[in-house]
Amino acid sequence: MLSKEELVRYNRQIILPNFGLEGQERLKASKVLIIGAGGLGIPNISYLAAAGLGEIGIVEYDEISLTNLQRQVIYSTEDIGKNKVALAKERINQLNPNVKVKVFETTISAANAMEIISGFDLVVDGSDNLPTRYLVNDACVFLDKPLVYAAIFRYEGQVSVFNQLQADGSRGPNYRDLFPTPPPPHMVPSCNEGGVFGALAGIIGAMQANEAIKLLAGLGETLSGRLLIYDSLDFTTRFLNIKKNPNNPISGENPSITELIDYEAFCGMKESQVDNQSMTVHELNQLLNSKNALFLLDVREPYEYEIANLKGYNIPLAELKSRLSELPKSQAIVVHCKSGVRSERAIQMLREAGFTNLKNLKGGILAWQKEIDNSLELY
Repeated sequence: MLSKEELVRYNRQIILPNFGLEGQERLKASKVLIIGAGGLGIPNISYLAAAGLGEIGIVEYDEISLTNLQRQVIYSTEDIGKNKVALAKERINQLNPNVKVKVFETTISAANAMEIISGFDLVVDGSDNLPTRYLVNDACVFLDKPLVYAAIFRYEGQVSVFNQLQADGSRGPNYRDLFPTPPPPHMVPSCNEGGVFGALAGIIGAMQANEAIKLLAGLGETLSGRLLIYDSLDFTTRFLNIKKNPNNPISGENPSITELIDYEAFCGMKESQVDNQSMTVHELNQLLNSKNALFLLDVREPYEYEIANLKGYNIPLAELKSRLSELPKSQAIVVHCKSGVRSERAIQMLREAGFTNLKNLKGGILAWQKEIDNSLELY
């Protein structure tokens, strides 16, 4: 039952054709879990809270950094260093005190995903990495929960609805019908490595919120069975049809995955799967302190080098093939970037060019800042 205050607050929604009191009451009775309080999570948090959901859950462990503020617009400069999930809850309470907020200050994992997700009607995935996307998808399939998916990178975004309950009682396609297995880790640079257009996060996140509200209120036709691809540079949209795959390893005719698995290992991101061409920041620190001869190659962009560097030799990844003559072939080369993704690609290029004594710095300059030198500025 809606209070008088709620009837006024949601008036512009209630008077919409096909929405009415029934749609608003359905929203009030709904519980939605949002994975992440970052670029995609923020517009979802804002619009779903404003729309009048009964309960919003937020899973987030991170703190606010300066680089977040370009797209995570509910945070401010004064909030740097504060806990994201606590501040997101505070903002929801300010925006709409009628909404109950449940926070999970943790990383969602195979150990806790089923318990967390089971308490909600629908999941919105605002994560930014492959292991979490596969984990959340699989948990939603096992629990029969619909999932609103999105991803953003540079100037492009994707949105879809997975595992939606169909009129015949079956479930629609899920993430593994679109991507049965992950690509190699070095083929999927994160926003930390490749960048993201700030306004794009708001656009795609709002599209997710739109799909979630439609699902909960029983409105229109969702993106179930379709993947929307949006290019913010030329303002074009494309749609890919998604069909259920009988060979889907989790929901196909003969499922090979019947419980949550180790998703870091599945996506090739376990340290145990990193070959002997890697080096930890502590190993590098020991070598530098012992004055051992090595060539430290920084493959980040010059502006990144100016913000923080380890006094290495800077050749951006895009220029590496044309500047191989600047590198020694008789000396050990340790390659690093911001987090280890670009440096892994650089290692592959150098191997193909005949270089042999190569080491990739695991975790890049982010790991160095965290474990060796906290005075370096994060970006």
